Amino acid sequence: MRSKTKPVVGEETVRRLFTEAGISDVRNVSPLKNGEFSAVCSVDTPKRGYVLKVSPQGDEHCMTYERDMLSAEVFWYCRIREQTDIRVPEILLFDDSLALLPAAYCIMERLEGETLPKACLTAKERAEIPARLAGMLAKIHAVSNDRFGYEQGRSYATWGEAIRGFVAQALEDCVRKRRRSRRGERLLRRIDEHRAALEGVSPVLVNFDLWPSNVIVRRAGSLLQYAWIDPERSFWGDPVVDFVCLAFSRPLSSAAETIAAYNAATKEPIEITRDTCVRYAVGQGYLALIMETEKYYRYSPLQFGWWRNVLAAHLLYRAAFRELES
Repeated sequence: MRSKTKPVVGEETVRRLFTEAGISDVRNVSPLKNGEFSAVCSVDTPKRGYVLKVSPQGDEHCMTYERDMLSAEVFWYCRIREQTDIRVPEILLFDDSLALLPAAYCIMERLEGETLPKACLTAKERAEIPARLAGMLAKIHAVSNDRFGYEQGRSYATWGEAIRGFVAQALEDCVRKRRRSRRGERLLRRIDEHRAALEGVSPVLVNFDLWPSNVIVRRAGSLLQYAWIDPERSFWGDPVVDFVCLAFSRPLSSAAETIAAYNAATKEPIEITRDTCVRYAVGQGYLALIMETEKYYRYSPLQFGWWRNVLAAHLLYRAAFRELES
């Protein structure tokens, strides 16, 4: 999808970057169209496939948390690879020197397989998807830290401080585009009211972008192997908010079976209580604010992405306030 953030990267530039990286036998270059933030290309050589990812140039079209996000993505790939057995691409080169391009870029392994929406799966395999994803969440949530926050941003001592800071920062991003989010301001007030429910949370690796298009599957004999790509929105935070991408605008109670699968794979089980539902609803509200705000940075009102974000933000806000104001 086209967006204001995605730089245009021609084939000649791609070949030059690969030659500089010591890969001179490039046979084919083709853009990957799914991403909406960075430019992404698939690159073939006789021996293997690669992906080139190029970040936006400058900060004009970026929300604050998106600045230096490619560097953060590389960081998260390394943490996942080193501390879990989840299949993720190997990072072969990362360059943010701006010596060859006016933007950071990285070259990584291209994982073989298909994204979940495109994969040819049996009915049984489709039914197993929520449990498989829950098991993967349990693995990344075992990766912990002593502070909350985005790796490329400010750190916080508590989750209440962190999520309040996230929301306040997104509201400032609205102001930079001469916009105002009244629903975002309302969310900030609800966070202050429910501050007690947000305490007592330990910081873990939160993906917060676990959509089907970011999951790659492949067959290895009789086994179906899962992998993750694009952990760029990850942060150190509350594990409960990762279930927003699995249940979206539905209440946390609707994901009871998925949570049961998660609990079977983790040492820190999640109990569906009033406080847990509040924490989950705060995650819904924050995702709503991101989607509301990012449309000003990425799209025009004539683009599909603008109106998709309008609808998604509406559904998420409605669900969040239903819980937070009950």
